[in-house]
Amino acid sequence: MNQPRRRGPIARIAIGLWDAVNFTRRLVFNILFLIVLLLVLMAVFGGGKLAPLDDDTTLVFKLDGRLVEQYSCDPLSRSLAQATNSRDCREIRLRDALRALESARTDKRINRVVLRLDEFQPSGFASLREVAAALATVRAAGKQVVAYGDNYGQAQYLLAAQADEIYLDPMSQTGVMLDGLASYRPYFREALHDKLGVDMNLFKVGEYKSAAEPYILDAASPESKEADLFWMGDIWRRMLADIGKARGIAPATLAAQADTLPEQVAAAKGDLAQMALQQKLVTALKTREEVETLLAERGEADADAEGGFRQVSLPVYLQHVDGTLPQADPRPQVAVVVAEGAIAPGRLPPGQVGGESTSALLRQARDDDDVKAVVLRVNSPGGEVFASEQIRREVEALKKAGKPVVVSMGDVAASGGYWISMNADRIYADPSTITGSIGIFGLFPTINRGLDKIGVHTDGVGTAKYAGAFDITRPLDPGVAVTVQSVIDKGYRDFTGKVAKARGKSVEQVDEVARGRVWSGDQARQRGLVDAFGGVQAAVNDAAARAKLGKPETWRTQYVEESTKPFSQWFGGMLESRAGIALLRSSGLGETLLLKRLQQQPAMQFIDSALKRSGNARVVPLAHCLCMPM
Repeated sequence: MNQPRRRGPIARIAIGLWDAVNFTRRLVFNILFLIVLLLVLMAVFGGGKLAPLDDDTTLVFKLDGRLVEQYSCDPLSRSLAQATNSRDCREIRLRDALRALESARTDKRINRVVLRLDEFQPSGFASLREVAAALATVRAAGKQVVAYGDNYGQAQYLLAAQADEIYLDPMSQTGVMLDGLASYRPYFREALHDKLGVDMNLFKVGEYKSAAEPYILDAASPESKEADLFWMGDIWRRMLADIGKARGIAPATLAAQADTLPEQVAAAKGDLAQMALQQKLVTALKTREEVETLLAERGEADADAEGGFRQVSLPVYLQHVDGTLPQADPRPQVAVVVAEGAIAPGRLPPGQVGGESTSALLRQARDDDDVKAVVLRVNSPGGEVFASEQIRREVEALKKAGKPVVVSMGDVAASGGYWISMNADRIYADPSTITGSIGIFGLFPTINRGLDKIGVHTDGVGTAKYAGAFDITRPLDPGVAVTVQSVIDKGYRDFTGKVAKARGKSVEQVDEVARGRVWSGDQARQRGLVDAFGGVQAAVNDAAARAKLGKPETWRTQYVEESTKPFSQWFGGMLESRAGIALLRSSGLGETLLLKRLQQQPAMQFIDSALKRSGNARVVPLAHCLCMPM
């Protein structure tokens, strides 16, 4: 009988190591499986029912993140961010914030609204003004609005100013900081041209088209400074007027306080909380515990609730609001298609505007017999010209199909964002929307001088005079430069010609307000680029009227978006439960999963895609605006 061969020591060590690795792998996967199973059991047996909403409940309007038109992160990533207290993927849809406030305004179970804005991230001024207006309607309905914060930045305070009472922590480190708007950028010409030997060849039309200036100048051009100060000044003055109206303070007083900030701080002996109180920007200085005690005394005390008073969070309240909506609604629809983010070719995820993906959504609305009119909600600084043109053509196709199209501009609808808007039957904007920037540019780098510095040279032959002309390792041929500028000139003529036709103006009239210049929404309306002021609802009502849909109760609004994968939505909902959040925080699993998800987010995908496209070196005409103030 044969005896089994005895393995050598090296083989035994290798087999032992492999068994250890295999055991660890199975252990990790089993732990993950048990966690998912536990979440499923909690969802089935403990978390499926929504607790009833009692009378005398306070809506805690806590904005964690920034206002967006549509989520750029999937439900799972948002849930993981919440569970791990990460600032990434913290987003609040503007439509959700507005409908929560509109519902709270008439909901007899809600006795007051408490604003918590410490985690609120900077957002655009048009969105802020819509939320501020909604808060004002809650207050006008006789419901108390109370704001509390450790500190207030400008965006936070614009919302807090709408409250009946504003409380600030007495140990606040920044107080209420109203210090104005700014637009400063780094300029790279010396580093690129002088130090690295990189020539950035810029082709553009319009002396105000300043998006690429940082690559060819060492400081902003006089035209850029003139235009930026003009539109930013208008938005700043309107912001002071909004705050002043809400707080009963003259806007001139607020402006003077901003311009004399060092003197104001010195007079308050460095106590920024006391300075805010002296300036009447806050009602009183109270700690969080003191404010919660006050709310418990005014409302219904609840020892089991956070803060000791009966309350409902914004996400949970939205579940109550959604629970009252009918699941199937046969009424005709006004469809809303969102175009948010930079415009680029192809199919792109939410948070970016894809020439093909956004066009497909508009086509879907055109082919849907239940859709009678369309609102295109634009919140985009622009991007590639051809992708913008693809979307504009779909707007025209909708109109030819007999479906009215109304554009609602959000925080920014500039350059390519205006390109996709111009053919609408009517254009709505907020007075503080950033728009215009009608201009075209292209940028092409050549690195031959930089390579010369390190002893690398390019040489060879081509079968035609301009073969290989777009090789970035060679100097740009003057004939190619003339060719590219001709293409950019043609793009500008196309842009202004289409605007002239769409807006009923001459090309010369459009050129006077174009040339790449940015305008506020109010300035754009004065110049005929915008028709009316109003938010999304004003645009929806206008579209319904154009489609002759009758009274509001006879039709409904429907957002046309890419549907979320059912598993991702379901799993994300489980993670948003208290038990799911507690499990992720205690296990440390949330941080691991979130890091993996962030590597797949649209911003990183867009960068990767742009780098791949740059390998096929050509000058791509761009209609883009870098025009968001700080």
